[in-house]
Amino acid sequence: MSELQDKLKALKPTKEFFIGIDSDGCAFDTMEIKHKECFCPNFIEHYRCQAFSKYTREAWEFVNLYSKTRGCNRWLAVQRVMRLLCERPEVLARGATFPMAPAIDAFVSARTTYSNETLAQYIEEADEEMKPFLKDALTWSLDVNKTIKRMVHDVPPFPGVRESLRKAADRADMIVVSQTPTEALEREWREHNIEPFVHVIAGQEYGKKSEHLALAAAGKFPAEKVLMIGDAPGDYKAARENSALFCPINPGGEEASWTRFLDEGLDRFFDGTFAGEYQQTLLADFEACLPENPPWT
Repeated sequence: MSELQDKLKALKPTKEFFIGIDSDGCAFDTMEIKHKECFCPNFIEHYRCQAFSKYTREAWEFVNLYSKTRGCNRWLAVQRVMRLLCERPEVLARGATFPMAPAIDAFVSARTTYSNETLAQYIEEADEEMKPFLKDALTWSLDVNKTIKRMVHDVPPFPGVRESLRKAADRADMIVVSQTPTEALEREWREHNIEPFVHVIAGQEYGKKSEHLALAAAGKFPAEKVLMIGDAPGDYKAARENSALFCPINPGGEEASWTRFLDEGLDRFFDGTFAGEYQQTLLADFEACLPENPPWT
């Protein structure tokens, strides 16, 4: 267990309830700008996709924004994007190759936490023939972070987020549960002065989202008093793995989702009527938002 995970484990309950909140695409309307302007252009450059950039954008946006893998860790996204591109005849006809794919696969298989730090550590022990590809991948990731730091600012939380945090603060301990690098999260939450509402801002360096919830809440709060708020299936998966409740923020309907949470969902969570029919109604709407397969198949 890392020192950062120890920080989550050391949290002591101060309120009756616990809420974990995703950040990108959930609390902040930053998914589109980060993926379309920061991740994807750097991916096209570093993974040499210039000859088929149109199809690369389609694959990147489908994997990271418009499908059931929305919000996944960047290294898992890279894996799936490369696989989708290799299945497209239009891409193969343009001579696409991804020699770095085996190296990325090896890294993902060898680690359970995926961050720039764990990749740098893995490079030290990797086979010599894989090291150049892994170093290129790390350079891409670092350049993404630089682009985000330069470009993503002045993006406020969705309407209803601040009000929901303020309303929940009297009865719930809250943390950020995200796969975004912690530095970027801290910068965004501080920029808009909502950091004081949460005890910890846990990014990808803290492990998987399910680990965040397990370390911060398991055994400290009854499962029915633990809620995860998120905009991606991975958030729901983290909640299920911890027997927690889940409140979806629907992609494309974020403002309405936060209004509903503020007006009725939070009260239902506190009075014990969130589980059951109410949550199932929310989940049905959420499930309909994101497809499993890309439209070009």
